[in-house]
Amino acid sequence: MEKTLAINSGSSSLKWQLYEMPEEKVIAKGIFERIGLERSMSTVKFDGEAHTREIDIIDHRQAVLLLMDELIHFHLIKEFREITGVGHRVVAGGERFKESVLVTQTVLEEIKAISNLAPLHNPANAAGIEAFLKLLPDAVSVAVFDTAFHTTMPQAAYRYPIPNKYYNEFSVRKYGAHGTSHMYVSREAAQYFDKPLESLKLITAHIGNGASISAIDGGKSIDTSMGFTPLGGVMMGTRSGEMDPSVIPFLIENDPELKTAQDVIDLFNHQSGIKGVSEVSSDMRDLEIARDQGDKNAILAYEMFVDRLKKYIAQYFGVLNGADGLIFTAGIGENDRKVREDVVNGLSWFGMEILPERNVRGVVGEISTPTSRVKVLVIPTDEEVIIARDVEKFKKKTAFL
Repeated sequence: MEKTLAINSGSSSLKWQLYEMPEEKVIAKGIFERIGLERSMSTVKFDGEAHTREIDIIDHRQAVLLLMDELIHFHLIKEFREITGVGHRVVAGGERFKESVLVTQTVLEEIKAISNLAPLHNPANAAGIEAFLKLLPDAVSVAVFDTAFHTTMPQAAYRYPIPNKYYNEFSVRKYGAHGTSHMYVSREAAQYFDKPLESLKLITAHIGNGASISAIDGGKSIDTSMGFTPLGGVMMGTRSGEMDPSVIPFLIENDPELKTAQDVIDLFNHQSGIKGVSEVSSDMRDLEIARDQGDKNAILAYEMFVDRLKKYIAQYFGVLNGADGLIFTAGIGENDRKVREDVVNGLSWFGMEILPERNVRGVVGEISTPTSRVKVLVIPTDEEVIIARDVEKFKKKTAFL
């Protein structure tokens, strides 16, 4: 029985699923949460049970080692070599990687080289790949790029209004991220609509610690909120999202602690967003506790977060010239009833209305009223199955080499 691991590293998490392939049977799955934060958590799910423990997890390398230990501990594998394939989500592929690729040392170095396009993610992705290459040297290792899905964007969407030389010589453009998630939930949405994906206009909202909104026409990404790096777009857990670029030189000139542009970018990536405004945490669960206790900064952070989501979703109604559906997915999108409610209530002019009894934690499917012109759905993302399928393709290719 061949087993494949699908690895999905976020900025503060590592999700994994262990598959029996090619049947796509999920043997077990789990997540390491709050990596690099206090009260890190590890959860392993199999046979209908969840095993959760609190453990200090410093970085993604440590999470990989813990994962392999847990697979052995729970008798999910007897030895490492049972795993014949590992697929890795890699956030930024730049203009170099427009589809999934077999990992080689050259590919790994190129992933590291374009880490400036995803400074919170590509280093973690590369660290995970390196760790698995050492632990499972004989397994087929595949990199699956978040940016690949967004290569269908037209130039009008992905080009920046700066002199052409910066695109032609330096490839400065919008790349987007979360592509596997946006692709997966848009395909699943077509089944709920019982219509061909090619006939649908969808707005997909991947809202987790990192968040992005995409406009999808006929199954193709035509615009997305994240930009040159995943720092762009909406406000996120630790990321500011879009800001006036003039803030960067202003802060360097006025704050002695910020000496370079990179210092400011680090501030925007690691200390901003929900964490920076609330001064509580980057985690929405922590924020909501503080908000409910009347913490003014937490209340403001929540209001700003919802405000940015509404603005991006509203503009994509214009980009698409109307939409058939709004899809919520990822950690906050799938689980936070309040965020969904406040976002949709703030966009009721577009013809969306939530059915309160459907808008509950754990719901899957439509949560809008029967009379809503635009349907609102909650669809759990499954980037891992997309990753596992790509690994299977490469297994078949390498079998003939």
